[in-house]
Amino acid sequence: MSKIIPVILAGGVGSRLWPLSREDRPKQFLRLVSERTMLQDTLLRVTEPDLFEAPAVVCHKRYADVVKAQAAEIGVELGALILEPAARNSAPAIGAAAAHYERVAPGSALLISPADHLITDCARYHDAVREAHAIALSGRLATFGIAPDRPETGYGYIKAGAPLGDAPGCEVAAFVEKPELDTAKAYLASGDYSWNSGMFLFRCEDMLRELRQHQLRLSDAVDAALDHAIREEQAIWLDAGFFEQAPSISIDYAVMEKTDRAAVATVRFGWSDIGAWDALSGQLSADGDGNTQLGDAVLINAKNVYCRSDGPFVAAIGVEDLVIVATEDAVMVTRKDCCQKVKDAFNEHKAWSEARPGPTLKASEG
Repeated sequence: MSKIIPVILAGGVGSRLWPLSREDRPKQFLRLVSERTMLQDTLLRVTEPDLFEAPAVVCHKRYADVVKAQAAEIGVELGALILEPAARNSAPAIGAAAAHYERVAPGSALLISPADHLITDCARYHDAVREAHAIALSGRLATFGIAPDRPETGYGYIKAGAPLGDAPGCEVAAFVEKPELDTAKAYLASGDYSWNSGMFLFRCEDMLRELRQHQLRLSDAVDAALDHAIREEQAIWLDAGFFEQAPSISIDYAVMEKTDRAAVATVRFGWSDIGAWDALSGQLSADGDGNTQLGDAVLINAKNVYCRSDGPFVAAIGVEDLVIVATEDAVMVTRKDCCQKVKDAFNEHKAWSEARPGPTLKASEG
């Protein structure tokens, strides 16, 4: 069985982890849950030599140097660094990777992994990759569904259909958006639903065929951007004029919800997308009152509070169920059940920063 080429998507800005995550230093390049950055942890998960070829990273061109530096710091040699001239969501990024590898290594299978996920059991993760690879070799587009352990409203879900028969896993009956709590409880009770992880495994030829069928404009734009790309060692600088003609669309909307070749492998390996502060705080050690305090912060008579300061000293007294994050130039306070709204504060801060004269301070890496 041929090896798998890991492709890591590292282009997001992590707006729901503002004010620590910024456009110039988004969450995948920060040390949030270990002594390594999230990108570094993701790279190290796909270095098993019997299973993987050298990994590729797809990201905005502004992150080229930081990706190279962080890969070099942990001794990982990249197979390719595909650089986007503009953010276009996941479908053009995945399309560019599939088109590149179908040209240089025909017949390859790609494992698509976001750079900002936390996975705690690498052995089980590798077993899941092997299962998804078997699905992909049958000509299907495999997606990883995480077996839910709670009625989570912050994730999309996948409904499993009939078993495949000739491969492990099931057909995808439906992709569903983030549900209300009662609906999430019903999904959990049914046993038919898994969390949509945003990870995929497929052969390049199969994904490219589906892109041509369902997203011809995107497919043509990506092909032209590769035809006119500038190549420098492992870096591939996609042509801006052609790449920016690609629609900005996720791979779920572009292909996975339209194709009849989608399949799901329901897996268990300890997973979180660290999409917001409540998810991050849930992965860190807490005291007997459920509090976590990091940096120049102190909590007094507090319960279930995450407090971090990389800037001024912060004291929180007599509060509950909050996330408090301070940097050199911003302070964010939210109830834990409102953490998905932090992206709105990110956008407000961005507009404020662009409107005020002079440079703004940058948050430290932490």
